Amino acid sequence: MKIIGLTGGIGSGKSTVAKMFKSLNVPIYIADDEAKILLANSKVIRKKVIALLGEDAYTIDGPNKQFIASKIFNNTTLLTAMNAIIHPKVASHFKRWVAKQDGPYCIKEAAILFENDGYKKCDATILVTAPKQMRIERVMLRDGVTKKQVIERMKNQWEDEIKIPLADYIIENIELKLTEKSVRVLHKKIAD
Repeated sequence: MKIIGLTGGIGSGKSTVAKMFKSLNVPIYIADDEAKILLANSKVIRKKVIALLGEDAYTIDGPNKQFIASKIFNNTTLLTAMNAIIHPKVASHFKRWVAKQDGPYCIKEAAILFENDGYKKCDATILVTAPKQMRIERVMLRDGVTKKQVIERMKNQWEDEIKIPLADYIIENIELKLTEKSVRVLHKKIAD
């Protein structure tokens, strides 16, 4: 089974594109969702995150997402350390997940596929792009955050100009109908 990496900057619409592939019966693994599950449920990860960020990283209900985000999104050292705690667990879970899938290919959606060299473990990659201002507006609307907060998050991801040469396929996600058409065309190409 081919492994296709799907990525894109925050607000590019990679999750929307993943849902489009899923509607074509392509198995989809959302790395960020698995990371959140591990952050909430793994005692080993909890212990390491508390050692890294302090007791305030967790409440009785689970991870204190606002606290964690406020610490790591403005501090690349802490972000790198946090990724080093979570990413190996996600990678091993993904390996087990792939073994259970069926079909010509599956997709691993990951926000920082290129930044952490995850693309090297894929047979091909898809980069979802959209104009920066459109991405900022989407995230502000979706997450209820300020423009400044979105720009701070964007600083932790590579610009599209760096990712484009590394991508095997590019889907420009500006107009939904055109994006859907691109997904169908690409699905046929990859599945054959």
